[in-house]
Amino acid sequence: MRSRGPKTVTLPSAHEAAALVKRMRGEAGDNSNYRTKSIKIHGPVCAKCGREFDQSNLNLLTVHHKDGNHHNNPPDGSNWENLCIHCHEDEHSRGLLGDYLST
Repeated sequence: MRSRGPKTVTLPSAHEAAALVKRMRGEAGDNSNYRTKSIKIHGPVCAKCGREFDQSNLNLLTVHHKDGNHHNNPPDGSNWENLCIHCHEDEHSRGLLGDYLST
């Protein structure tokens, strides 16, 4: 089979790329800006370890949905807790470790 040459790849515009990053961070989409809202409500502090964040490292602070439902985003923030990336990973791995140890 003969090659037809290189394929052309269309990259997203800067605006499309920025919108994608916002969606991935949970700052846009169906539950628009729940991360930003959670930080305003609960402050830029990890609810588990107490580490404080500022603009230089705020990207390390995530929003954990207490009930596990990412679509449950009440405006009062009652289903959210801000966790640093380490505590968030720990929170999600606890169940896996418990399941593993109980078998």
